Amino acid sequence: MCGNGKNCIFGNPKIIDTFVPLYIRAAVARFIMHEGNKVTINDVAKAAGVSKGTVDRVLHDRGEVSAKSKEKILKVIAELGYRPNFYASILASKKNYLISCIIPEFNDGEFWELTEKGIDQGKEYSGRFGISIEPVMYDQYDLESFQRACAKVLASEPSGVVIAPMFRNETLKFVKELSDRNVPYVYIDSKLEDDGYLAYYGMPMYQSGYLCADILTDGHPVRKVHIIRIARDKRGLSDPTVTRRTGLIDYISEHYPDCVIENTFIDPKDKAARYGKLDELFRNDPDPWKYIVMCNSRVHFVADYLRDRNIRTCRVIGFDVLEKNLSALRDGYVQALIAQHSDRQAAAAITALTDYLILHEGPAKKDNYTQMDILNRYNCDYYI
Repeated sequence: MCGNGKNCIFGNPKIIDTFVPLYIRAAVARFIMHEGNKVTINDVAKAAGVSKGTVDRVLHDRGEVSAKSKEKILKVIAELGYRPNFYASILASKKNYLISCIIPEFNDGEFWELTEKGIDQGKEYSGRFGISIEPVMYDQYDLESFQRACAKVLASEPSGVVIAPMFRNETLKFVKELSDRNVPYVYIDSKLEDDGYLAYYGMPMYQSGYLCADILTDGHPVRKVHIIRIARDKRGLSDPTVTRRTGLIDYISEHYPDCVIENTFIDPKDKAARYGKLDELFRNDPDPWKYIVMCNSRVHFVADYLRDRNIRTCRVIGFDVLEKNLSALRDGYVQALIAQHSDRQAAAAITALTDYLILHEGPAKKDNYTQMDILNRYNCDYYI
């Protein structure tokens, strides 16, 4: 056996370069690797018949390398499964990487708390490469707050950005600036229609709305559907669930064209005002059985009202596994939740950016749609 490279033609680089085809050189190197030896940049250079410096220039995309040599080197790298020692490269370059994560502010128990936990999980991976992670939070009801968060991120000159978009036009301006600076960015929770993002991790928003409407109506003709919406910024510029709501409305229009869809806006910060709006809804709709949906994570607002008013003649569907939502589900004030793992989405976004920055590898897919889990009172306590 010539695994030691001493007693056969593979120990002589000149003989290798002259007589041995590329695919055989790669196969032998791969065999040696499987025997327990780690493939090095020298192995790649020998198998490709080039210098170590040429391989290094290809790996770091610098200097002049002929198209033919580059193609040969990349083919050998793929054949060998070679992974450069980027730990050493980072230490040698002393380059500082920063990933900024722009998400809304939150209180304990709210949706974005789970996202922050996912960011912390992502830190464990990026930290191996010395990458810093900085959450930058903003008031999702305040355009100026979002603008300040974006300005802060740009001033920090990030290497990559994770963003949960709320204000469409301002987000598009922001990500254009990132693109102009060649800064990769990843959307989480929802995404906009621009083509410049590296990846998206979250539900398929339109389809989630379509699914929600199907669960809400449960195959029965429906006279009226009440969509409870959050009264956001005063100018109406923040509307993160618009795509989901479009899917819901399209389903109703297609299946129940005579159904009336009515929007009611509630204040998330003012319980008295919220109850006043819901009281008005019930006064104006004489039908005792009502179909109610919220397209965000705040369906517990509706459940609290129904519980306090002792109303059980409603079919209510919502989103996300907040403990308040789960409690409403268990008590029967919400019939179903469409759930997602927002922590995993955030962690995956940071991992994708880390791999892109350090390993120069983009994600296998641009749009990484997560599963839409349907929970009811009987299975919600087993959701992991």
